[in-house]
Amino acid sequence: MLPFRRRPKLETERMTLRLPQHGDWRGWADLRQESAEFLTPWEPVWSADHLTRRAFTNRVYWAQRAEAQGTALPLLLIRREDQQILGAITLDNIRRGPAQAGTLGYWVGERFSRRGYMREAILAVVHHAFTSMDLSRIEAACLPENVASRGVLEKSGFKYEGVAQSYLQINGRWRNHVLYAALRMDRRGKTAVG
Repeated sequence: MLPFRRRPKLETERMTLRLPQHGDWRGWADLRQESAEFLTPWEPVWSADHLTRRAFTNRVYWAQRAEAQGTALPLLLIRREDQQILGAITLDNIRRGPAQAGTLGYWVGERFSRRGYMREAILAVVHHAFTSMDLSRIEAACLPENVASRGVLEKSGFKYEGVAQSYLQINGRWRNHVLYAALRMDRRGKTAVG
């Protein structure tokens, strides 16, 4: 029998970041639905069943497997004062060996944007990745015109590294993305943002 392993739970000033659970479906789906117009310009096209209970159940099982295998850390942002789901942040594509790196992705519901929640979450996940997971590099990418996302990355200590051509298919089109990274031992100083 395998020993019990505690699932990761990160605490910030205002939030608990934890793996999704089956009971989160309604709150998650409602927030995604009400924020659809806000999120659509920045995300891949949603599948027809994106907001269904069945799709969310699959998401929960994937999150548990990925975290247990060490390939991803998918977390919901839960506001402690009322248990409201605010969004999600995922450290994905975790590579071990010489790379010791991962890729950060995130979203926040429209009514919770511009309140510092995502910066709080990013700082907590990056700290956890560097101190508890022994990663050395966290990468993130966003559309060049996504001023809010670029701003939160820069305020969270990520530095601009360049542009990746046709990086992801967003809203049905292959799009260039600006690349950012945070390094555990960062001695680069300020970098010019293009």
